[in-house]
Amino acid sequence: MRETVPAPGRVPHAPRMPLPAPPPTADAPPRYRDLLRTPEFTPLFLAGAAQTAAQTVAGLGLATLVFRATGSPLLSALALFGPSLAQLVGALTLLSAADRLPPRTALAAISAVFAAGTALQALPGLPVGASFGLLAVLGLVGSLGGGVRYGLLGEILPRERFLLGRSVMNMAVGVCQIAGFATGGLLLAVLSPRGTLLVGAAFHLLAAVLARRGLTARPPRATGRSSAAETWRTDVRLLSSRPRRLLYLALWVPNGLIVGCESLFVPYAPDRAGLLFACAALGMLAGDVAVGRFVPERLRGRLAAPLQALLAAPYLLFALGAGLPTALAVAAVTVSAAGYGASLLYQERLLALVPDDTAGHALGLHASGMLACQGLSAALAGGLAQLASPATAMAVLAAASLTVNAALAAGLRAAGGGPGGAGA
Repeated sequence: MRETVPAPGRVPHAPRMPLPAPPPTADAPPRYRDLLRTPEFTPLFLAGAAQTAAQTVAGLGLATLVFRATGSPLLSALALFGPSLAQLVGALTLLSAADRLPPRTALAAISAVFAAGTALQALPGLPVGASFGLLAVLGLVGSLGGGVRYGLLGEILPRERFLLGRSVMNMAVGVCQIAGFATGGLLLAVLSPRGTLLVGAAFHLLAAVLARRGLTARPPRATGRSSAAETWRTDVRLLSSRPRRLLYLALWVPNGLIVGCESLFVPYAPDRAGLLFACAALGMLAGDVAVGRFVPERLRGRLAAPLQALLAAPYLLFALGAGLPTALAVAAVTVSAAGYGASLLYQERLLALVPDDTAGHALGLHASGMLACQGLSAALAGGLAQLASPATAMAVLAAASLTVNAALAAGLRAAGGGPGGAGA
């Protein structure tokens, strides 16, 4: 999320618009190099990658610190998922600011706040309660990040390249999470949980610098005063349209239930959990590349629901129990994760259904709701695994995801999802 210095002769603080590029032909998909030629995409991408790496490294450090202090698996899990749940509160109170703040300043400030908060969590002797208080504050602040970032992406890229750009940023999230967990594990061995937190704070600071130095100063997308009341009114407005409401549910619930399945990898197979996580990330990357780069526009509307079915169906194999052969488990997880590409198709449809001045708010509501649903699904998965077994819980959540996906697909077909609802 970088910011560029205005070129000589430009009006100070005037928005720097993307250079025009020839649109792709009817069935020719946009290319990655088209993104790299678009001003500001690369710094936005790099700042987002640094932010993801920071959150992964710091989350692992904090979860380890909390577990060592309390011995509580629940509190350790909340150290990872707590910010996701706090983002739900932010989605109900703060999101109107996503379109009413200058994007460059907002992204740099959010990363700087995360850097300071993460550094404070590394203070020796800080009570666990204070650590969770800081997590809540960071979760609230972070609820603005998705809306500002992806709203800005919609300004930087032409509409026909938004899906490809979003898929590249999704891939960066997957890669940075894998690298972040690996780096965090190494740092925990070499340094300590507090040292790992400080490295995470440094990555947050890097993200702030990339945003400040790499992005052009742009005006807010919307005018008016940001407030909790305005956030609530816009949330209600976005969810009042049935096609948009169904799209949000499609973005939140089926995927969230499968994240609940993934949250059980450690209790399901402690010695193979790392392998399963890596294969899930590999499958997600493959799905994002395939959808973002190779699926022609004429097929996009038909593929979202089948891809979400692909996301859930392989987990039904886990009904066979912990005796599932490793090769079959690995194949199921890898194939399943390719179905996460459905979220790109649903996001593209959602963007076509919202007015431009609420695009950031709309995408922020998607991001916050998705993270909150993932946190709730992980808690639900843990509860089911406690009552039955991890394998049984995974199969049950997969069946629930398939059922919800089928119902939502039927509802979207009946309601329609065309751009005509943009002003609804």
